[in-house]
Order: sequence, then C-alpha cells, then structure tokens
Amino acid sequence: MYTIKRAAEQVGVSVSTLRSWERRYGIGSPQRTDSGYRLYDEHAVRELSIMQALITEGWSVRAAAEEALRRAAAPVERVPRPSDQSLVAMAESYDVASLTALLDERFSTASFESAVDGWLMPSLQDLGSAWEAGRVSVAGEHLVSYSIARRLSASYDAAGGNVLGASTPNVVVGLPPGSRHELGLLSFATAARRLGLATTYLGADVPVSAWQAAVAARPVACAVLALSDDADVDALYQVVSAISAARPGTIVAVGGSAQDSAPPECLRLGHQVGPAAVLLAERLGSLAAKRAAT
Repeated sequence: MYTIKRAAEQVGVSVSTLRSWERRYGIGSPQRTDSGYRLYDEHAVRELSIMQALITEGWSVRAAAEEALRRAAAPVERVPRPSDQSLVAMAESYDVASLTALLDERFSTASFESAVDGWLMPSLQDLGSAWEAGRVSVAGEHLVSYSIARRLSASYDAAGGNVLGASTPNVVVGLPPGSRHELGLLSFATAARRLGLATTYLGADVPVSAWQAAVAARPVACAVLALSDDADVDALYQVVSAISAARPGTIVAVGGSAQDSAPPECLRLGHQVGPAAVLLAERLGSLAAKRAAT
C-alpha cells in the first residue's frame, strides 16, 4: 500500500493532480484509513500510471481516464507489449507504436528513478553504440530520442507541484555551450523536482553569458551541469568560472560519464540519476541547516 505522497512519486505527478483525477474521473480511487488518510494499492497505482502515460502521449484528460479504466481492468498479461524490448529495435524499424508501448510499460511499472537508472540510461548507451556502428540511422536515433525527451519533459512538468516551499533553494540545471546530450540531465532535473527541489531547467547548449545571467537573476544555491565528453571540458571550465564570478559561493555540481574531468571544486554527482538527486538534496539540506544554526 502507498500513501498519497508515495503514489504521486510512483506515477510522476503532483499530489493535487491525484486528488483531482480521483474527484473528477474516479481514477485511482484509494482506500481510506479510519483517520481518513488515502492508501493506494498496486491496482490504483497502475490505473494512475496508465492515465499519466496516455496524457503524455497527447490524449485528452477525459479520454485518458476512460481508457485507463479499461486497460487497468484487463489482466496485465493482455496489455500489448513490443516483441523486442530495445530502443535499438525501435530506431531500426521506426516503430512509433511499439516505442510508445515500450515507454508506457517501463515508466508505468516502476518508479521514475528506477526506470531511468535501471533501463533508460543503459538502453540509451546501447542506442548510441548502434548509431556509431551504423546500425541505426540519424533519423531513427532522433525519432527515439525525441520521443523520450517528450516523455521526460512531461514527467518534469508533472513534478513541479512537489516543490517544498518558497524558501526552497533554487537549483539551475543545464549543459555547457556546445553540449547537446541532455536526456540524462533532464532525468536528473525531474528526479530532483520529485524530491522537492526547486529547479530551473535551462536545457542544452547554454552560452556562458546565459549561465551568468541565470545565476545572477535570483538567489541560486546550486548549478548542475553534465559532462559526457572530454571535448566539452573547456566549455565547462568557462561556465564554472562565470558562475563563481556572478554569484560567489554557489555550489557547482557535475554529472555525466566524464565528470572526473570537471574542476576539482565541483561536486561529483556520480553516474545514477536517483542517488545523484538524493546526494544533492542532502547536501543542500545540510547547508541550509548550518545557516539556520548560525
């Protein structure tokens, strides 16, 4: 059984959205404790997850609710699934329907962080290797990447209601100039939001001047970048220097496969999205507690 907060985390939406879906469409109806607290079983969470996946694909809320109720009522083994559970196969065949079904399945049967760390990131590495080997065309790789980006963007937006409060430290997230591989960073930004951090997502290929403006515009506790290629090291160093000049004392955290090449003063986040978000939340919480005690 899940509390409403935990159910919202599993589905990738806000608590208020869960209440709204229950009230308006009868989706994910929970059980109630003697004290009136909502408790969600596996069926309710599956129902909610299916609805969220359908909305992400562009269904209207009402139509998604009707379809989610229908699909959730069917035995799990009757839900259509692609025969080849790989992103490479989807890119080779341009099979949009199977790609949608695959993303639906992966993100509706596990927590967001588990789906990203346990399946999505390794699968993207396989896709990149297949592209380098010539098995996958640029068009096929783009088809898959853009579909995933849309799914992650919807999850990021849905997690916006989980911010802890107006006093929550702001975290600016983006890539250095010239760097465009943002799916891992967008996944991290979503996981951070789901933990209650207030994030501002700048996206890929952010000029140094834009980084300076972003951290100078409002109080910022941390800037998070990713370094996936040693070719981007010089640009990263420029961004770190600009951030330090614009707002001294700002934590700069770096993830990505080449993060060890980042400036020594940067916080290394490791190579998994879920633990990285937890690490940053704990670091910011510890700093906030120290400031409050002084």
